[in-house]
Amino acid sequence: MKKNKAIVILLVFFLVLAGVVYVDLKGVDGMGTASAEEITLGLDLAGGVSITYQVVGDEEPSKTDMSDTVEKLKNRVYNYSTEALVYPVGSNRISIEIPGVNDANAILEELGRPGALYFIYQKGPDGTDNYTQSYETDENGNYYVSYTLNKTIEELEADGSIPLYGTDVADAEAGSYQDQLTGNSQFCVSLTMTEEGKQKFADATTRAAQSGETLAIYYDGVFLSVPTVSQPLTTGQAQIEGNFTYDSAAKLASQIRIGGLKLELEELHSKVVGAQMGSEAISTSLKAGAIGLAVIVVFMIAVYFISGLAAALALLLYTALVVLLINGFGLTLTLPGIAGIILSIGMAVDANVIIFARIREELADGKTVKSAVKIGFDKALSAIIDGNVTTLIAAAVLWVLGSGSVEGFAKTLVLGIALSMFTALFVTRWLIQALYALGFSGEKWFGVAKAHKDIDFVGKKAVYIIISLVLIVGGFVTMGIYHAKEGAALNYSLDFVGGTSTTVTFSEEMTLEEIEANVIPKLEEITGSAVQPQPVKGSSEVVFKSNTLSTEQRSAIEQMLLKEFGVRADSIQTETISSTISDEMKRDTILAVCVAILFMLIYIRVRFKDIRFGASSVIALAHDVLVVLAFYAVARVSVGSTFIACMLTIVGYSINATIVIFDRVRENQRTMGRSLDVLKDVINRSVTQTLSRSIFTSLTTFVMVAALYFLGVTAMKEFALPLMVGIVCGTYSSIFLAGSIYYILRKHFPEKQQDKSGKKA
Repeated sequence: MKKNKAIVILLVFFLVLAGVVYVDLKGVDGMGTASAEEITLGLDLAGGVSITYQVVGDEEPSKTDMSDTVEKLKNRVYNYSTEALVYPVGSNRISIEIPGVNDANAILEELGRPGALYFIYQKGPDGTDNYTQSYETDENGNYYVSYTLNKTIEELEADGSIPLYGTDVADAEAGSYQDQLTGNSQFCVSLTMTEEGKQKFADATTRAAQSGETLAIYYDGVFLSVPTVSQPLTTGQAQIEGNFTYDSAAKLASQIRIGGLKLELEELHSKVVGAQMGSEAISTSLKAGAIGLAVIVVFMIAVYFISGLAAALALLLYTALVVLLINGFGLTLTLPGIAGIILSIGMAVDANVIIFARIREELADGKTVKSAVKIGFDKALSAIIDGNVTTLIAAAVLWVLGSGSVEGFAKTLVLGIALSMFTALFVTRWLIQALYALGFSGEKWFGVAKAHKDIDFVGKKAVYIIISLVLIVGGFVTMGIYHAKEGAALNYSLDFVGGTSTTVTFSEEMTLEEIEANVIPKLEEITGSAVQPQPVKGSSEVVFKSNTLSTEQRSAIEQMLLKEFGVRADSIQTETISSTISDEMKRDTILAVCVAILFMLIYIRVRFKDIRFGASSVIALAHDVLVVLAFYAVARVSVGSTFIACMLTIVGYSINATIVIFDRVRENQRTMGRSLDVLKDVINRSVTQTLSRSIFTSLTTFVMVAALYFLGVTAMKEFALPLMVGIVCGTYSSIFLAGSIYYILRKHFPEKQQDKSGKKA
């Protein structure tokens, strides 16, 4: 590469980097459009409410009814937020997510009761009143009209007193009209009937107009409105007029719409998230990312000199591009999604480390710098592709089998891995070549690999295997003890056992004794059942676990905390999960891990042409999963929704390191031979040659995750702590176990001998 071309490449790189960073900060127009601030935030970051409904009954609903119900719910929730999401889950569930709302409990109260809507004649066939009117006073002494049903809904249906149902209403909207007497604009509720409901409504209003009756609207037995009918309404259009404000008209319209659902729904899972927690999570995660990134940049330059500088610059571009593409692809950023980004930054270093180690090895063999760079990239290609593809498989399984925040984690991880391969294989290469052309061409700028005596890893395999067995067996023993004492082998969160979790950030830290003496009695008075406190060490945050609470109880708890303890409303997070969801979480966790392992095994078999490589990899990563599971048991780390993401991240990360070693084993077998006599030496040399890569990559990833742990919020800590254990464990299994397991399998399951034609006998 000529010097002028090198200058152009560097100028283009810095212009692109500056441009991407500018868009991330200021947007495409300098006004924030498409900037990082416009990234769609999930509930755990923006605050809000999510709820999952299930259709009541054993029969599977039709696709038409499900579609109609989803559309009507969309019309309902869009009144709260245009960013709201309503989508079917499977064949009989509907999930709703409404970010950025303030009064989440009130929304849950309205959305949590999607019952039946009835239009009821004032009088029945026998001439008796179906409902009575009375005047009452509120606590302030103001009079209001109250209506009470005199018959059950079943009785009203039987005698024909219900001419229309909510399903006969196509739409209901708040609107306004011009009062002909005063000339003033008045608010009203505009109704539109379905084709079937049009005639029913015409008949009902004709009767009401002729008899002078009112036509009351009830929702699950609760009075909504009793409009007077002055004339028959035959067009399918109507207005409910009265002393409305816009808010009261909009509320009545929304209640009518929700009562028009074709399917009866029941709440399975609901969650209320305070926005304050989200802003704190973003702030601390950004700090963790910045610190971790700075440490990695310094580390890369200090260890790999000019190659490290090129990698550091590429890493900065990579980080800026991740932010840009999250916005560009319209991904919803969640708390685990942030973890996925920061984790992928740590993993992005891996490809560079593999390449740089190769370059140094070629320089040690007497190659020129120019030749060493080319050969280093070429030889590292297969290891980079195989390692990243296996990690992508784990992320893809999360994407397909996961949901909510776990799915968000998978999407950002997939994006991160794809970008890391691009920046390592292309951007870093261009930068190294450009810097070389500018005069950084001596060996001193790249470093030369030092000769190391092969370490006898295989010879000490019995020691390493015993250590692993002790850890795994110890974990199972611990789980057995806790299962006998507490009825649960692991510290399952509500994601797995069902119930209601209320996370509260108090103004100051309290001891467990203070919580039990001052807070628990007030909570148990509201809940009517036992409440288990779980203080978060080193903070003023406390998690209260209880049986499933009603919306009224959740609202009462919030009011009590506001009044008695001065807690801010946006510092209260409530989550309710049914046992149905909990059982599915357990099943999905096992399924996701098994599916990921199966597909990775297939890929390794195809790429390495030897099932024993795949079997060794799977045994090593199964070891990692079991050791981390043992850590969950011993440390009593909460097993919640991030547990799946954590386990599959460990699976993908661990097998990545193993694949890099096996790629070197495969390469060394071409020169040292494939016979069992030399296999021990081949494995020892391969592990020794990749040892620095294994340690450096694990170290940089560990730094990123450790920054998350020490600076992150509670939910991030519960993800980061076992992940740090998994990184250490994955490094251990890749270095000390994987090669030895392959050696044992080759020894006890030898490959078939080949005849003279080269075919296996």
